[in-house]
Amino acid sequence: MDLSQSWEAQAEQWIKWARAPNDSYWRHHRDQFIRLLPAPGKQTVDVGCGEGRLTRHLKQLGHAVVGMDASPSLVAAARAADPSMDIVLANAASIPLRDKCADLAVAFMSLHDVDDMASAVKEIARILVPGGRLCMAIVHPINSCGRFEAATADARFVIQGDYLRSFRYSDAVESDGLSMTFHSQHRPLEAYFVALEEAGLLVEALREPAVPDEAIGSPAGRRWQRLPLFLQLRARRA
Repeated sequence: MDLSQSWEAQAEQWIKWARAPNDSYWRHHRDQFIRLLPAPGKQTVDVGCGEGRLTRHLKQLGHAVVGMDASPSLVAAARAADPSMDIVLANAASIPLRDKCADLAVAFMSLHDVDDMASAVKEIARILVPGGRLCMAIVHPINSCGRFEAATADARFVIQGDYLRSFRYSDAVESDGLSMTFHSQHRPLEAYFVALEEAGLLVEALREPAVPDEAIGSPAGRRWQRLPLFLQLRARRA
């Protein structure tokens, strides 16, 4: 089962999870990510939009946005949530849009869920105008290859496997009566930066945001102020 099939299998759970204000997206991550984005332009493409929560927010911010995802169930949910939005069923490695049609592409927490990430980055570069930008966020590769030994503020963080090797992993999470299994691909930082380099995308901003104090739910949660949950970057097409 490839990653898109795994997410389709989890679509019902993800829709419930994504729309309940109990995860990092609502507490801090969306607003931290939005700071990287340029002002709305002619066309924004949301690559891996899922059920469309960020797509809807981008529209509220004034972006003329097209969302796309490889999960039929998530695309249907995004369309149902806002029928006025343009949501396309497509794999990120084969984007059904013309060359140089967008000045901004957003890949928020999606490229680590794409099997052929390098092809997806090339496709994103293809649809960007010269000078157009990709803003992306991923699970930080340190996060995806290691674990805290305990749920305490001073717990040791241990890399249990091989950071430099790419591998599939799954995280089963429960919160406020909801459960979700995240299926993703660990890749070292080099894999993403090589993909950007080969696609002609030049990194101009990089962020490793800490969890802000107001988003810490318990003293034990402060362990996530010592290591980044996510990595964000903005790249420009040369």
